[in-house]
Amino acid sequence: MPFKKRVPESMPSVEQVESELKSINYKKKFRKTLLSTVSILIVVAAIAVLMSTLFFPVVQVVGKSMEPTLNEGDILVLVKSDKVTYGDLCCVSWQNKSLLKRVIGLSGDMIEIDGDGNVFINGALLDEPYVEEKMLGKCEIEFPYKVPENKVFILGDQRETSVDSRSNAIGCVGTDQIVGRVLFKVWSKK
Repeated sequence: MPFKKRVPESMPSVEQVESELKSINYKKKFRKTLLSTVSILIVVAAIAVLMSTLFFPVVQVVGKSMEPTLNEGDILVLVKSDKVTYGDLCCVSWQNKSLLKRVIGLSGDMIEIDGDGNVFINGALLDEPYVEEKMLGKCEIEFPYKVPENKVFILGDQRETSVDSRSNAIGCVGTDQIVGRVLFKVWSKK
């Protein structure tokens, strides 16, 4: 039995073939672009996670102890460092919690707070424009108080309600407890 050649009923035109090739090439290019974009997004996300974990942690303010400077719900970026100085806002780790407070005294400083809430560092009155209402608040330490070596004395800006270095529960915090300094506020509810 001889083979018969099958002849298609109609051959596609050159235009149809070119159109189909363009369509196939477009789909290939689209898939390649989509894959490339997704890959780039994954790499950027991984870098962002690494940066926030290793160098720039992000924290959200919980509580009112730092009002009016920081409000509940504010989102902050920290710079991971235990090098702090007077007036720095820092995040410290205390009993598996993160506390946001202001650095008032460094190692060796003599701290004194009078009955009106005025803070003295090494005998000099501290200018505190960030405190709305000065008061001693709940204080369990005796003044004058010397900040121990490798420790910092921290206070919240809301002196009446803040639990900070004036409390025996927290006391001065070690430089090893400092998570980082506040770099900037990303977002604020107010």
